[in-house]
Amino acid sequence: MKNFLLQNEVVWFLIGLVLMLLELVAPGLVLLFFGVGAWLTAIACLIWEPSFNTQLFIFLIGSLGSLIALRRVIKKRYVDLNDPDTDLEDEYIGQTAVAVTSFEAGQRGKVSFKGSNWEAMANTSIKEGQLLRITGYKSIRLIVEPLQ
Repeated sequence: MKNFLLQNEVVWFLIGLVLMLLELVAPGLVLLFFGVGAWLTAIACLIWEPSFNTQLFIFLIGSLGSLIALRRVIKKRYVDLNDPDTDLEDEYIGQTAVAVTSFEAGQRGKVSFKGSNWEAMANTSIKEGQLLRITGYKSIRLIVEPLQ
């Protein structure tokens, strides 16, 4: 009888486990799927005794198949919990700011929003102290319009 730790299914299971644990250290959501491929190979080794080349083929197909089939679903559900652009829109767009300086259409000026001064631009002339509505942003510059 072979040593338990040298059996193909145990080796592939341990390789899969190590790959999945490495995903915690080096997140990128890729190693997880190679771990799945290794576990699929371990299951295949439990069912029958494939040759080494067949084991590598099962590992490759299982890893790439799970990567293609599940990466987008898992990433969307667990990794991209908050899309930064959506958060920014929710937090800024439609909010009210106050002009700190006067500025002409297409020129840069300063507005106060949430206790901080921000660089801003508008399509119309803005007067100091005027109430403004934030309609968009470009990088860290707010795009504003007079509040009506």
